[in-house]
Parts: sequence; structure tokens; C-alpha cells
Amino acid sequence: MFLNQFSLHGSSTYSFFYYFPFLKLKPHPISLKHTQNFQKYFNRNWSRLRLACFNTNAISHSFDELSIEDNEGNSKEVAFLHRMENRGIKANHQTFLWLLEGCLNSGSIEEGKKLHGKILKMGFSKEHFLSEKLMDIYIALGDLDGAIKVFDDMPNRNIFSWNKMISVFVSKKMNNKVLGFYSRMVAERVNPDERTFVSILKACSGSNVIFEYAEQIHARIIRHGFGFNSFVCNPLIDLYAKNGFIDSAKKVFDKLYVKDSVSWVAMISGLSQNGREELAILLFYEMHILGIFPTPYALSSVLSACTKIEFFKLGEQLHSLVFKQGFSSETYVCNALVTLYSRSGSLVSAEQIFSNMQLRDGVTYNSLISGLAQSRYSDRALELFEKMQHDCLKPDCVTVASLLSSCASLGTLFTGKQLHSYAIKAGFSMELIVEGSLLDLYVKCSDIETAYKFFSTTETVNVVLWNVMLVAYGQLDHLCESFHIFRQMQIEGLVPNEFTYPSILRTCTSVGALDLGEQINSQVIKTGFQHNVYVCSVLIDMYAKLGKLETALEILRRLPEEDVVSWTAMIAGYTQHDMFDEALKLFGDMLNRGIQSDNIGLSSAISACSGIPVLSQGRQIHAQSFLSGFSDDLSIGNALVSLYARCGQRQDAYTAFKRIDNNDNISWNALISGFTQSGFCEEALQVFSQMNTAGVEANLFTFISSLSAAANIANMKQGKQIHAMILKTGYDLETEVSNVLITLYAKCGTIDDAKKEFLEMPEKNVISWNAMITGYSQHGCGIEAIDLFEKMKQVGVTPNNVTLVGVLSAYSHVGLVDEGLGYFDSMSKEHGIEPKPEHYTCVVDLLGRAGLLCRARKFVEDMPIEPDAIIWRTLLSACAVHKNVDIGEFAAHHLLKLEPQDSASYVLLSNLYAVSRKWDSRDWTRLMMKERGVKKEPAQSWIEVKNSIHAFFVGDQLHPLAEKIYEHLENLNKRAAEIGYVQDRYSLFSDVEQGQKDPTVYIHSEKLAIAFGLLSLPSAIPVRVIKNLRVCNDCHNWIKFVSQISNRLIIVRDAYRFHHFQNGSCSCRDYW
Repeated sequence: MFLNQFSLHGSSTYSFFYYFPFLKLKPHPISLKHTQNFQKYFNRNWSRLRLACFNTNAISHSFDELSIEDNEGNSKEVAFLHRMENRGIKANHQTFLWLLEGCLNSGSIEEGKKLHGKILKMGFSKEHFLSEKLMDIYIALGDLDGAIKVFDDMPNRNIFSWNKMISVFVSKKMNNKVLGFYSRMVAERVNPDERTFVSILKACSGSNVIFEYAEQIHARIIRHGFGFNSFVCNPLIDLYAKNGFIDSAKKVFDKLYVKDSVSWVAMISGLSQNGREELAILLFYEMHILGIFPTPYALSSVLSACTKIEFFKLGEQLHSLVFKQGFSSETYVCNALVTLYSRSGSLVSAEQIFSNMQLRDGVTYNSLISGLAQSRYSDRALELFEKMQHDCLKPDCVTVASLLSSCASLGTLFTGKQLHSYAIKAGFSMELIVEGSLLDLYVKCSDIETAYKFFSTTETVNVVLWNVMLVAYGQLDHLCESFHIFRQMQIEGLVPNEFTYPSILRTCTSVGALDLGEQINSQVIKTGFQHNVYVCSVLIDMYAKLGKLETALEILRRLPEEDVVSWTAMIAGYTQHDMFDEALKLFGDMLNRGIQSDNIGLSSAISACSGIPVLSQGRQIHAQSFLSGFSDDLSIGNALVSLYARCGQRQDAYTAFKRIDNNDNISWNALISGFTQSGFCEEALQVFSQMNTAGVEANLFTFISSLSAAANIANMKQGKQIHAMILKTGYDLETEVSNVLITLYAKCGTIDDAKKEFLEMPEKNVISWNAMITGYSQHGCGIEAIDLFEKMKQVGVTPNNVTLVGVLSAYSHVGLVDEGLGYFDSMSKEHGIEPKPEHYTCVVDLLGRAGLLCRARKFVEDMPIEPDAIIWRTLLSACAVHKNVDIGEFAAHHLLKLEPQDSASYVLLSNLYAVSRKWDSRDWTRLMMKERGVKKEPAQSWIEVKNSIHAFFVGDQLHPLAEKIYEHLENLNKRAAEIGYVQDRYSLFSDVEQGQKDPTVYIHSEKLAIAFGLLSLPSAIPVRVIKNLRVCNDCHNWIKFVSQISNRLIIVRDAYRFHHFQNGSCSCRDYW
């Protein structure tokens, strides 16, 4: 029994009142009332006192039920203390301990501070347990300064006191205080325990910690024997991981003897967050093999790792494990699954998980909204945004930023502005992620004015926003504004980063501002970005596109690492500047270095192959692109179309064209341009018609290629139709279009229309002048060509090598030998142009036409360059005209060495022998041709009548109107003979041959075409005939007489020039 153990005043070692001093009474008479109150209290709380024994809580419950008088205005604790004093009972430290405990339990914290004053007054401030309770009082009150003062006044602070203060600072996230107290502990040589280190590590995790500091804490953990304690090492792993010291975290993890689930989670999460996603997955697999039950957080971490490295299939397998372990309702796990399926494009699965979640938080909505936004489901993302608000979840800046990005991608500016208003109301419009998304929205929606206004209002010093504005003005090619932003950025002290320079450099590239780009390059070097791969790739692209290929190559060679973007930019630069051999060589070097080409590099290499052209290597790169997984790439598809079309592989070109899913105008243009350049001009015009039928909008390049095709085959009618389309679409003001129109009309024989187009041009470039000069030269208007050249020099247009070819040809066509030679000699002196093979050819032609064959031969022999086949063929052709066998055989000897399979060379030599009446030599030439398998291109002439092209061969009898044509031809011959025409009796055939064959077999194709044209065309329409070979002397003479007797304009375009026959004369003045 209690009374046997204790007596009120007994002789036991410790009396009842020793343990309950507050019940001691002063030595004055006790009233019956007081005695009765105590007895009632004692009987009522006997069992509580017995169970409590010496628990300090007992006192607080005890005096709660005591009827104490005169306690109004004071708490029960202070009132009880006053009552004791009034009774003469002196409180000791244990009394204050119980009273302070009562204050804590009853919530009378302010009264605890009053008791503190009593404690100080009575000299109990040095009592350790009282100090501990006072610290608790101040901590509960939130007065940490008071708690620190009590702590500082403690005479002896044990580890529990230190831990108490440090724990409070950790809970309040006062990390600096934590670290400050820890430093005091070290200075005062207090040995920390495991709880101390856990608190220190938690504080460090809440802030960026330098590696050396983390290592110092780690060293002290090991020194105090906690290096293998998982309770301490788990937060240490977390600290290392959160601050990026993942290798150190892994070392701590590996040394743990016992790894609990927290250890595994900390390590897996750390690996995932530090770019070691594969290691995180492997570690989770090891954890699973060891039979350690995964926690929801471990599963969410490994699912996040799968999402980051796009291991979506593995993520789906882990989803099965989530379901098996019963974590399907865990919010962390579900959030990770929603993100996984959103990023993988499986939005149905993501939305299903979202719908089945019992509890959704902001992360859940953010993940799905971000996934929908990235997949451009803007409407659904906005609907989810509204649902998020209905679920009483306040969207955060991440949600709004995702929606703004969606609006920017779709160009929905109005919705974006609504989100901007919401962000302002919600108070996070100034968040960095929101500011960047808002600026990106206005820029991508081309609202540059609003973008600049918003940019001007931002107060955050964020280089990203400046970069976005640089990109914005760069997209509009506003170099001045871009440079102003760049300069202002430097004035305000913002340091450009690796994305700043590329933004301004791309603008320089776009507008061709090489000088400014070189200045930016100097700043790149000064700020230490000259070895940054991204910056260098843009520099290479700029220099390559603007023609400074050597500088671009120097930057490429000094790159610290192999970067495919830089290499492909260099290859593309070579291709764009028609340096196709260099492009393919560099492409080979890239592959030899083990750099796997991207789609840009492959398409550029294929384009280089089509530019040479070299079909075999193009096919190899085609196969490589297929093996590399780029078979469906649009740029490669277009390059392949161009390759096969330019190489004359029509079927392969059509196959490559059909493989492209969505043919854009580039695809169509590649087909049209390729067929035009490979000589399939009719095919090119058919493709142009199909393009119009398909509803694909033609652009500048389309019209230029189509006009070129029409010009090459002298298709005047379709050329004029294309011209009409150009007028409707507004491309008639483009200089490039006018240049091709001049060529079209010149090649179709209407030099007056070409002149009209030239004179009406608002702006002319050197190509315009070249086209007109060449046109005049081809039409025999040598004087006009020379006069135009003089005007060109007067207006300040610098001639190029093409100009000089046209001028030299003009001198040749009009027979101005001395003037032409003088001009050739002044090329390099006056114009700084070194003669090229085509210029030497013009001089040989000039001398040859004039019959100065010996001078022509000597000129060829004295040339500083090796004569090519065209030069020798020009000399041989002149020898055939002037019947010079010796020099002709000399030229033929060199020509057949260079081109043994060219039929034109054999035909020219054969004709030379024929006109010189050397029939045996002619027959020997024909035999050699047969033995070598060389087939002569048959002479052929074409004429267009009523939208149909009619072709004729020598002695052609296959035309439906052949009988009428020959009758009309005979009539023309008679009428021509009446006014003086004398037929040349087939100078290419011997007398025996002429006697053995029907005379009609010797009638040349142009005579048949002209006779058909005179029969079929109205008298007001000129007769236009095209021939693939040079017009012979007899036909030329015959056409002059026919033009006189028929009173018609006859225009013949042969392989060398145009002949305008009218009223018995030719525009060439019989000099061709």
C-alpha cells in the first residue's frame, strides 16, 4: 500500500512531502476546510498518483483540480506559486520543473516566461533540467532568441541540449544557424552523436554546399564512428546526390554494411537526378534481385529515370510491378507514370492513369498538361487546366509555362494572352519559367511589338530573355534591332552565354553581314567561347554560307571534339558554293573519323553528287542514308530526286519522288530542275503542269526552272503561258525571273521580246546584261552586243567571265577579228579576269570563222592551258568549212584522243574529207567509227504547228503529209531556181553514190520542216525551225531564196546560233 511506503511525516528515507513539496504547509494552524480539500483531492487522484509515481506531469494534473482561491488574473501555475509563498512554503528547483511542465502541457507559454523570472530571482538558473525546460518554453513560444540565451547561460551543455537547438533550427529551415551551432560544437569540443549529424546533413541538403565542406562533415562522421551507420549515411548519400557529388554518394552507399530501404531509395533517386539514369535502373534491378521490397518513392525514381532516357518499354514493365506491389494508388508513383506515358506519346494511357487516381496534386496535372502541350493537343491541355482549377488546385508556374508553350507552337495568341492575364492575377508572371514562355509566345506568334514591351517590363536579370529577343529580331532579319539588343545587354553588364552568340551570328548569316559577324567572332574569342562546340558550329555555318570557307575550315580543324553539326555545316557550305569535290572529300573524312552523319550531312553529300554529277557515289550515299534510318527524311528525299533527275535516271527520280509522303514545292522543283539540267526538258514541263494540277503553289525557283526548260527546247507557247502565270503571282518584278525570260525569248528567236523584257526591268544585275549580250550574239547581232557591253561598263556593272564569252562570240559572229583579239588580250589587264577554256574557244572560233586557220592552230599550240575537246572540235569544224585537211587532221588527232566515243568528232572529220573530195579517207573514218561502236547522231529538225511538235529526218517519208510536203518542196525549188538559186549537188557524196540513190534521200530535214511550216502556218506567223546540227551551205542559201519568194520570216536555230531569214537575206550576213 502507498501509505506503507510513504507517510506524511514518517521516518522513511524520503517522506511523501519530499516528493511533493508543493503540499508542504507552513507551520501555522491548518483550517479544517483546507484539510478537507486535500483529502478530497488525494482520494480522487490516488490511482493517478500511484501510476505517475514521480512523473512531473502529476503536479500539473494535481493542481488543476485543486480549488485555489484568489487566482483570478494569473495562470494556475503562477497562482499556485503565489499560494505557496503566502503559506510560507519555499519552492525548490523541482517545484519549478513541475510548474514549467504544467505550462507546457496547459499551453500557458507566456506564464512560463514569468516563471523564468522567478527562477532567476531565486537562483535556480544554473539548474540543468530547469534550463532544458525553459528552452522548451521559448521554443514553443517561437522565441528562438530567448531559447538561445537560455542555452548560452547553461553552465554545462550536454549533447541533448545541442541536438535540441539544432533540431529546432532544422525544422525552421534556419540552415545557417544549424551550421553555426555545429561550428560552436566543434570549437567547444562537444562530441556529436548520430542525431546531430542527421540534423547537420539535413540542413546542408537544403542549400548548395561546396564539395570540400561536404567532405569535412563526412570525415567527422567517420572519425566519430558513424561511417557505416545507415541512419547517418542515408542523409549523407542524399546530400552528396543533391549537390551533384554522385560518385561520392555511391562510395558511401557501397560501404554500408546494412542497407535499408531508405538507403536504396536515396541512391536510386540520386543517380536518376544526376544523369545516371541507366545506373539507377540497374541499381533498382539489384535491389529487386536481393528481395528488398521497393518503396513507392523508389519506384517513382526509377520510372523517372526511364522517362528521361526514353526507356519507355521498360517503364511499361515497371508499371506491371507497381500494380503487383499494390502501389497503383500512390500519388508519387502515379505522377511518374503519367509523365512516362505523356513523354512517350501514349496519352491514352496517361489520361487513364490520371482518371483512376484517387488523389491528384499539382504535379499530376503539370505532367499531363505538359504531355498534351508537347503533343500539340492544345485544346485538351486547356480543358485540363480548367479541370485543375475546378479540383481546387491552384495551377503553378510550371503548368502555365507548359500551356504557354503549347499556345506558342500552335500560334494561338489569344489564348496565350488569357494565360498571361491569369499569371498576373496569380502572382507568378515574374517567375523565370513563365517570363521565358511568355516572351517565346509573343515571338513565335510574330507579335514582336508586344514581345519587346513585355521584355522591357521584366525586372529579372535573365540572359535567356535577352537571347529570345535576339532570336526574335533574327527571324525577321532585323539586324539593327538585334545588334541594339546585343549592345544593350553588354551595357547592362549581362555576360553573354553560349546561346547569345549563336543568336546574333545567325542573324548576321541571314542578312549577309559578314563584317559584323567577324566582330562578334572577336568577342567570342575574348570571352573564352572560341572552343565551345555549339558556338563554333554556328560560326562555321556563317563563314561557310557567306563564302569564307577557309576560315570556316580553320575553326572546324581546331574544334576540341568531333561535332557532327559542325562537320555537316562545313559540307553544306562547300555544296552551296558549288565546291562539290571538296564537299565529298570532307564527307569521307568525317566518316573515316567515325562521326555518324546526320540527315543534313547526307542530304548535302547527295546534293554534291548531283552537282558534279556522279551517280555511283550518290547511290552509295543513298544506301547509307537508308541504313542510318533516314530513308523517310524529307531533305534527303528531295536531294535524291534532284540526284537521279540531274543524272538522267528518270525512273529512279520518279520513284524517289513518290516515296516522299508529303511532296512540298522543293520536291517538285527538284524534279523539274533536274530534268531541265539533264536535257529532259519536255518531261520537266510535264511535271510543271502536274504540279499545277496538284494545287502545289509554285515559287520563284519553280518558275525559273520551268522557263529554262521551255527556253532549252524553244517552246515559245508554254514559255509564254508560264510568263502569264508569273505576272499573276507577282514574280515579274524578280530580277532572276526577268533574266530567264530574256534567255527564253532569245532562244525562241524573238530577240525583240527579249530586248523589251530587258529594257522594262526595274533592276538589272550582271546576269541580266549577260543574257541580253549572249542573246544578241546568238542572233548574229554582234554590233548590238558590243554596243550593249559598252553601256554596261558605263553604268558601272562589272563584267564577269560569262560577259566576256558573249562579247568574244559577238566579235566572232560579225568577223571583227582584230577587235576581238585586242579585247581578249585586255581581259586580265582591264577587268582582272584570267581567260578560261571557254574564252580560248571563242578566240579559236573567231580565227576559224575568218579562215585564219594557221593562226588558230598556233594560238591553240601557244595556249598556257591544255586545250580541251571543245577547243579542238571548234578548230576541226572551221577546217571542215574552209576545207583545210592538214590542220583538220591535226585537230582531229587530238580530239579523238580526248573523246574517242563522240560521234560529232567523226562526222566533222568525215565531212572534211568529203568536201575535200577525199572519199577513201571519208570511208576510212566511217569504218573506224563503226569498228569503235560509235553511232552518229542523226540530223533532225523540229517545228511546232497547232500545238504539236513535228520532227523530220533527212529524206523523211514518214510524215502523214509527206506527199504534199514533197510537192510543195519541189515547187519551192523551181521558184527559187527562177530567181537564181543553184543547188549544191550533195557535196558530201561521191558521184557514184549520187547516181545510186533516190535524190529525195539527200533532202535535209530543215528543208522538209520549212516546207511543212509554209503549208500549215498562217502567213502572219513566222516559221520557226530548230535543228540539232549546223545548217549546211546549201540549206542556208536555199532558205534565203525561199524567204524571198514566200515573203515570210523564217527563223532557224541550229547548234551554233540563230538565223533570221527575210526578203532573201540572213541576219548572219552569210558569216556563221
